[in-house]
Amino acid sequence: MAIAIIRTLILYLAIIFSMRVMGKRQLGELEPAELVVAVLISDLAAHPLQDIGTPLLYGLIPVLTLLCCEVLMSAGVVKSIRFRSFICGKPSMIIENGQINQAEMRKNRYTLDELAEQLRKKDVIDIATVKFAILETDGTLSVIPYPAEAPLTPKHMNVQPDDIAYPIIVISDGKVLKSNLQLLGYNDKWLKNQLAGREIKSPEDVFLMSADSSGKVFWTAREARG
Repeated sequence: MAIAIIRTLILYLAIIFSMRVMGKRQLGELEPAELVVAVLISDLAAHPLQDIGTPLLYGLIPVLTLLCCEVLMSAGVVKSIRFRSFICGKPSMIIENGQINQAEMRKNRYTLDELAEQLRKKDVIDIATVKFAILETDGTLSVIPYPAEAPLTPKHMNVQPDDIAYPIIVISDGKVLKSNLQLLGYNDKWLKNQLAGREIKSPEDVFLMSADSSGKVFWTAREARG
């Protein structure tokens, strides 16, 4: 039993390491080649877990080999436009100037039901309001409505909105994040004043506190734990 647990932990850490090296983009929408690598890694790692008699290296070596291939392929995708097009494919214009490109839909085996579903996910009910719709290489649909159908922005209304600053968490579940305090240019004295001004005795009484460079603070009290 102990051997099985240790083997599982080793493979788990190896896969986590591999995904970290592959980059954050691989953790979101996967390109076809990236999906293949992810599926293969999970399958190869499963064999040593199912059969204790299989040497652990039989799982680790293929996983690390695939990792090296993915890193090399990613480098090639970045450096070469042709290689990128070959590996990742090209976006397809599904709707162009309000007209559905049926040839592109057939080429991508993209049905009207799928198109309607993706439009609904973009809060588009009437297809007549869409000027362009692009099927991206990761399978998502980018939608560009006609200007008259686009949401109003302050620029359209000739309004100058107030600038905003990015809030950063300074207390998380009762723990002070000093690195974030320093990033904002604040210190412990500032934090103590903020807590005292809100009649908070200790950071441990705070579930969340965030602040931005303009001095705006948001906080939520920590609930008592039973």
